[in-house]
Amino acid sequence: MTEHTFHSDLQQPGFLQLYRKDPAAIRKELEGGLQAPAATIAPKYLYDALGSKLFEAICELPEYYPTRTEGSIFSQHLSDIARAVGRGATFIDLGAGNCAKAERLFPVLQPAQYVPIDISVDFLRDAVERLRIRYPVIRMHAIGMDFSHTLELPEQVRREKRLFFYPGSSIGNFTTEEAAALLGRIRDACGRDGSLLIGVDLIKDKSILDNAYDDAIGVTAAFNLNMLRHVNALLGADFEVRQWRHAGGFNEDLGRVEMHLEARDEVVVRWNGGERKFRKGERIHTENSYKYARHDFLQLLERAGFGSVRTWTDEHEWFMVCHARAV
Repeated sequence: MTEHTFHSDLQQPGFLQLYRKDPAAIRKELEGGLQAPAATIAPKYLYDALGSKLFEAICELPEYYPTRTEGSIFSQHLSDIARAVGRGATFIDLGAGNCAKAERLFPVLQPAQYVPIDISVDFLRDAVERLRIRYPVIRMHAIGMDFSHTLELPEQVRREKRLFFYPGSSIGNFTTEEAAALLGRIRDACGRDGSLLIGVDLIKDKSILDNAYDDAIGVTAAFNLNMLRHVNALLGADFEVRQWRHAGGFNEDLGRVEMHLEARDEVVVRWNGGERKFRKGERIHTENSYKYARHDFLQLLERAGFGSVRTWTDEHEWFMVCHARAV
């Protein structure tokens, strides 16, 4: 049974947990990926407590341009973006994390309601409590949800003027078909007067992309390798991190950055009820990050049912922010 724990006092944030960890389902997913002909581990398993901290460190690296480039676009074009979006929206923050990106927009957008969504509502609690103190007039409800599968929002979320916020080019973690499906679900959840504000990483020189996902001091490598420790904890496996190396770079044919873990030598990984032998040099695929040409992403938005698109880019045209209205 789903637990509903909302507070009626507008000064108190509400919390709704729609996602529950299912250990059996997690084991099944991990075993299926490891036993596949081309082994995979889903990228969501990069983000245990340490993985989340390592990703925050990645965002500070000089090689990792997306975070600061997107931030510069919002800083430079904030007034124009605010005019396009309008005030008083129901601000729905997908993959909100620590809510920092949304918060910087509060003074200009002045949302009527803020709805941060993430798989772990526990991570959101502290952030939303902090925001409540700073912005007491904004009604807030945090939702623990895997929005990659469903966007059926509870009745406590206002239907009027919904603005879905999806920054950071996280849309790139999905294949084109998956991205189209997600955008379609967002469109359906927008209602008649809703819109989407989204960050998109653009195709650029391969060397820039390679360096961004394989930095000189090895923070991205530590982030990727830490996934093995997380899998050990979840599956009871015996991955030895020192037997693996990080491999990341841009696949020009597929238009995506890929991250892999590569076996340094022949190795056998065991867990309760299974095992997998890896040859030297064999890889586990851990993440994709698709990069878009501007016109290709605009076509994807149109296909999903969005129109009246406004776009803003940085001076190098490395990154794009789009606002699109549901049509």
